[in-house]
Amino acid sequence: MSKDKIDHVKSAALYIRVSTDKQEELSPESQKDKLLEYAAQNGYLVPTEFIFWEIGISGRKADKRPQFQRMIGIAKDKSHPFDAILVWKFSRFARNQEESIVYKSMLKKENVDVISVSEYICDDVFGKLIERIIEWMDEYYSIRLSGDVFRGMHKKAELGGYQASPPLGYKIAIKGEPPVIDTQNAEIVKSIFRMYVEERLSLHAICAHLNEMGYTTRSGACFQKRSVEYILKNIHYCGYIRWNVTNNSTKQIKEKAEWVITNGNFEPIISEELFNAANERLASEYHPRKSKPVYNQKHWLSGMVKCSACGRSLTIGSGTNKCTGKKYNYLQCYGYHKGLCTVSHHVSMSKIEPIILQAIQYAYESGDFEFEAVSKYPGESMHDKELISSQIKSIEEKKKRSKKAYLEGIDTLSEYKTSKIALQKEHTKLSVMLKKTEILEMREESKDILQDRIKDVYSVLKSDRFSNDEKANALRKIVYKIVYQKAMNRIDVYFLYTD
Repeated sequence: MSKDKIDHVKSAALYIRVSTDKQEELSPESQKDKLLEYAAQNGYLVPTEFIFWEIGISGRKADKRPQFQRMIGIAKDKSHPFDAILVWKFSRFARNQEESIVYKSMLKKENVDVISVSEYICDDVFGKLIERIIEWMDEYYSIRLSGDVFRGMHKKAELGGYQASPPLGYKIAIKGEPPVIDTQNAEIVKSIFRMYVEERLSLHAICAHLNEMGYTTRSGACFQKRSVEYILKNIHYCGYIRWNVTNNSTKQIKEKAEWVITNGNFEPIISEELFNAANERLASEYHPRKSKPVYNQKHWLSGMVKCSACGRSLTIGSGTNKCTGKKYNYLQCYGYHKGLCTVSHHVSMSKIEPIILQAIQYAYESGDFEFEAVSKYPGESMHDKELISSQIKSIEEKKKRSKKAYLEGIDTLSEYKTSKIALQKEHTKLSVMLKKTEILEMREESKDILQDRIKDVYSVLKSDRFSNDEKANALRKIVYKIVYQKAMNRIDVYFLYTD
């Protein structure tokens, strides 16, 4: 080939896209063949690295197409890597006319043409007009199709049809059929609801427990407060379908009148009563985003005293006595301050502090108190025995399968040893946890230990030798909340025992 011919060889990129509506007339491979055929006939070279594939992605939003964005970025490079982008139809490039015009104009400045190999456009003013008409028709088709799909999904939701990825605790056994319960992960979901409703653990404590046990979310990530809260709010777990709650593009919550909530045609994991109890607690409790750590509280009671009406914390404020002119500290319901609670729980610190100390003193002197038994692994109570036992049984089954795979020659000796060590390590860890739950069931022995601890903490709270932070930490080791009932002038102290 002469040098002049080499100088006139043009380079092109191929953009191949098949959208989610499954109504394309050509498969990805067929599109590729047609584009390469056009390139060969019109003097374009197509390097393999300039073939961009987008499978199962809509063309309505360019920022949702990573290969499209990569192609545009390469096209703008100063080296001018290609002269044209070949597509089967302009609808493959974009179904949004506004974005189509923006990106084509951007490419034009880089001397890169967008060519539809199946839609001939003459290079004059009428050709540009026809191209705009084609773009408009593509967008119109996309909008109409979107409406048809939405109506179909809406009807399916009303009939109880499942049309989303199943949450943790469910799996798709047969494609196109409703989800079925994934027994092992369903136990995690049940445990979350039990810990939150029956054991009254916080979201933070539940997360700590789940992560300590090595459990993960459906995506394989560690649990966070928001993922636990999502599970507690997910109405699917008690057998309902909830659809059209958020706007897909903005992620904003829609008006409740637009939601579709109906009975689903799948088995629930928890009862409706348990779900409602969890969500009643979620609605009643306020979780401030910037709660202060223990070491930075104004008083050792900060965050510990709760409103008997709404369950929110009583926060510390300061005021001036009108008679004496002296300043004093008081507690008041945070919700009442914000207009979220209608019952005032205003009480001076000098009044409530001795009452609480008297209640703690009475507990250790009389032994007349109730308590919750909690492991240092939050949530490890008797309710977890079933879940831990299930996990141990699962590991034992895995050990049997691993040994069978080795004996049948499927796994090598090295693979078998590695698997055996990992499974044994997990088995030992869970066995220790199971033992701890069994120990916590010996409540009388636990109560004697806790009674001694209450006495020690009382001594710390009464002493002037300990700092405010030390007193706060000591109190939290034996008490998880204190409820003040102003109308009855009553204090209820909720003690806890940790191993």
